[in-house]
Amino acid sequence: MRGHRYHWARVAAVALLAGGCTSDGAPPAAPPSSGPPPDFRPGAEGIGDPYFPKYGNGGYDVGGYDLKLRYDPKSGQLRGSATVTATATQDLSRFNLDLAHLVAGKVTVDGRAARATADGNELVITPAAGITRGTAFTAVIEYSGRPEALRNEELGVGGWLRTDDGAFALGEPESASTWFPVNDHPADKATFALAMTVPAGVEAISNGVPGERTTDAGWTTWTWTEKAPMASYLATVAIGQYRVSTSTHAGKPMVIAIPESLPADGPAARSMARTGEVADFLATRFGPYPFDAYGGIVLDDDRVGYALETQSRPVYGNTFFRSGTQTTVVAHELAHQWFGDSVALERWKDIWLNEGFASYAEWLWQEHEGATTAEQNFARRYASFDWSEPPGDPGPEGIFSQSVYQRGAMTVHALRKTIGDEAFFRLLKSWPAEQRNGNVTTTEFIAAAEKESGKDLDSLFQAWLFGTTQPPRP
Repeated sequence: MRGHRYHWARVAAVALLAGGCTSDGAPPAAPPSSGPPPDFRPGAEGIGDPYFPKYGNGGYDVGGYDLKLRYDPKSGQLRGSATVTATATQDLSRFNLDLAHLVAGKVTVDGRAARATADGNELVITPAAGITRGTAFTAVIEYSGRPEALRNEELGVGGWLRTDDGAFALGEPESASTWFPVNDHPADKATFALAMTVPAGVEAISNGVPGERTTDAGWTTWTWTEKAPMASYLATVAIGQYRVSTSTHAGKPMVIAIPESLPADGPAARSMARTGEVADFLATRFGPYPFDAYGGIVLDDDRVGYALETQSRPVYGNTFFRSGTQTTVVAHELAHQWFGDSVALERWKDIWLNEGFASYAEWLWQEHEGATTAEQNFARRYASFDWSEPPGDPGPEGIFSQSVYQRGAMTVHALRKTIGDEAFFRLLKSWPAEQRNGNVTTTEFIAAAEKESGKDLDSLFQAWLFGTTQPPRP
């Protein structure tokens, strides 16, 4: 990760959230050898998100996760190791990783034994020696247990869910900590590699590019690699009985997994078969597809009544396909590959940047299919919407509200009508291209829209994102 264009920008952003950045926004640098001695302090137990102050952790920036795991569907037992490469953004005496319901065993930092203690859903690691700011380090955590989901009274269940034939991990805004030690906040994106060992005859599908698959003594190891930095909630794995089809699309692997419990030619399979077609259409609007693999995973489980934009391989609850072939949801989740995955949130308050654009992509796809136009979709919602909840600041309990999705999409359309199609569609390509692999805020998007259009848009966004009454129709 070090040396990439986005690396130090992410270090600075994570440090700012955790209170570790300089006042002018410059990334922290390692102190010179002739300077004052290091000031070793614990990293913050929380990255500093205003909505979820305890999510993630401060004091470091993760470069990558490399997981080597083994799961037994019969016992529900998960065990293995996580190698976490990171860079200190302050002088660290100790640091936290998020780890829920699992128990850490041996832990090392740069090959030396480290002390690790559990504090609720936090794993507190104290290395043998302090880590100076700007220094890269590697933590290896061996851990085991029976994973469980996290239950949020307002936001629902997220994380590891066991099934009759395996398990899956899925959820937003947090889920990764239920199956590996992680800095569980989108502001700290990292690369991801998984080697998941399961009984032979059981499938294990995850993010990114599929690698070598080997079988030994009745166990099969499936390997997956996502080289583009990824927000932790976008990591997924699905273990069980699936029909897995692997092909190539636009020179990249396409992996689609459909549960064996669903018909091979049913509506879920027919919808997934159009993944490449939908992605290609979206590329005409948003620019080149941003990742090294395509695909999708369908779950036949009533606990999942939603779809999620898990990076490079979205996951869809089968509820979407019970009434027939459905490609609108495919357009929504694939649009997230640009808006939400490649260009990720800096803080959860700005989730309209994810959901507003993905919902608007549904309108663009419907228009492309010869159905309802974007203008018709906008008009129908504008006439009957409840304007009391602002999508630009929905509150932690409202991040999945209809305001975020539908008023977010109306905001996008209002922007289009205000600046005109030429500037609007340039923006839909320039924004994800310029912010690729990064983290963004609403303020940055408004600045980009003003730059592209040459117009002052403060009043437009104030009314559509933060007002509590119906804005004038553009």
